[in-house]
Amino acid sequence: MQNHRFLGTGSQLSVSCLQKLFGFLFFFCVLAGNVSASKIQPKKSTENCQYLGDYFKRFEVEGEPVVLNSPFTKFHNRVLFSLHYNLSWHKNDSEETVLGTSKSGRTWVKEDALWILPALPEDTGTYICTFRNESYCATMSVELKVFKETELSLQHISYGQVLRTSVSGYLVCPAIHNFIQDKNSMEIKWYKDSVLLDQNNKKFSVWKGSTRCFIHNVSLDNSGHYTCQLPFVYEGVKYNITRHIKLRVIKKKEETVPVIIGPNKTIWTSLGSKLIIPCKVFFGLGSRSTMLLWWTANKTFVHDLYKEGRVKVGEHHEYTENNKSYIEVPLIFNSVEKKDLNTEFICTASNRLGYQTLQARVKEEPTFSWGIAVAPLSLIFLVIVGIWIHRRWKQRPEKVHTTRKSKIITCDCQPSTPYRKEMI
Repeated sequence: MQNHRFLGTGSQLSVSCLQKLFGFLFFFCVLAGNVSASKIQPKKSTENCQYLGDYFKRFEVEGEPVVLNSPFTKFHNRVLFSLHYNLSWHKNDSEETVLGTSKSGRTWVKEDALWILPALPEDTGTYICTFRNESYCATMSVELKVFKETELSLQHISYGQVLRTSVSGYLVCPAIHNFIQDKNSMEIKWYKDSVLLDQNNKKFSVWKGSTRCFIHNVSLDNSGHYTCQLPFVYEGVKYNITRHIKLRVIKKKEETVPVIIGPNKTIWTSLGSKLIIPCKVFFGLGSRSTMLLWWTANKTFVHDLYKEGRVKVGEHHEYTENNKSYIEVPLIFNSVEKKDLNTEFICTASNRLGYQTLQARVKEEPTFSWGIAVAPLSLIFLVIVGIWIHRRWKQRPEKVHTTRKSKIITCDCQPSTPYRKEMI
C-alpha cells in the first residue's frame, strides 16, 4: 500500500526523469558509433542529413587567404571530443567533396576548417559542412562572398566597433587567429583612413605581439574607418590579412554627484498608521548602472533590523521630469510603532563621483483637543470684555461731571432782577 501511494505521488517526477535518461542514452548511442574516421566514407548526398541552418556569412577580398571555420567545432569539442566522426565540406553547386587534409590546389581542410588560398571571386557561394558518424548526420551552411578589388565595399567588409569619449579604449583586429604564426613576433600595422598611424603619436599605441590598437582619451574625431594588416607567409609566399573596422564614437553621458531631493527631515504620523517615505535622488544624465541607493535604520540595513518585514525598502523607480533624471526608492511602514520614533532612518545615494546622505525622523502628531483649540478664543474674548468694561467705567464719571457743570451754568445764566411794585 505504501509503495502504491509512493508511485502515485511521484509518478510525474519519475516519468520525467526516465524520459531525460532515455533521451540522453539515445543521443549518446546515436552519436557514439565505435567506428573510426578512416572507415567512414563521406557521402556526397546529404538527403538523409538533418539541416541545422546557416552559421555565418563572410565577406572577403580577392587575393587574400580565407578560412571558414567548422560550425560544429564548438559542438564536437564539448560533446564529441572522444567520439569518432567525419567532417567534410562541399559547395552547394557541386557534389564534389573536399577530402581529408590534402593541400592540392587552392582549397583544403585543416583541423576541420576549410582553407581557400588565395580566394578568388569564383569562390563566392554557399559551403555545406557535413558532420557524420555511423548513425547520425547533420549539415550547416556558410555563406562566402569574395569581392573584386574594383568593387570593394567597406560597408560590407567592415567590422563595427564602438568606443566612448573621455576614456581610453582599444580597437581589436578581428578574425585573424587562424593566421597568427608566432604571437611573440607578430606585428600588425594599423591605418586610419588609409594613412599609417604614426608610432610617435601619443594618441595611439600599438605593441608588438598584440592584436589591439589603444586609443588614449577617445574623442569624437577618432571615429572613422581603420584598417589592420597582418603579414602571413605560406610556402614561401607572403600574403596580407586585411581587416577593416568602422569605429563609432559616442559621447559619454556626464555624471554628477547625486543630490537627494527628499524626504523632509521630520515626518509626522500617528501610531498604528501606514507610512511611506520616498527618497528622491537627482542624478543628472549619468548612467543608472553606477548609481546605488539604499536605506539604513540605526546604521543597519533595514531588512536586518526589521526581519519580520514590518518596515521594508520598496522597488527602485527611475523616471524623468523636465529632462532631468531621478531615482526614487520608498521606505514602507506597514504599521508605525512607538519604537520607530527613536530610530534613525538614513537614505544614502552613491555613484563613482561621490555620495550624499539624508536623515529622516518619524515623529508622532499631537492629539487634537478642543480645550487647546478653544483656549485662544477664550483669551481673546476676555480681553475684549475687559476693554469694554474699562471704557464703560471711564465714560461714567465724565458724564456725571458734565451734568453737574451744566446745572451750574444754567443757574448762573438766569437774570437776578428784584421785584418792583409800581405805584399808580
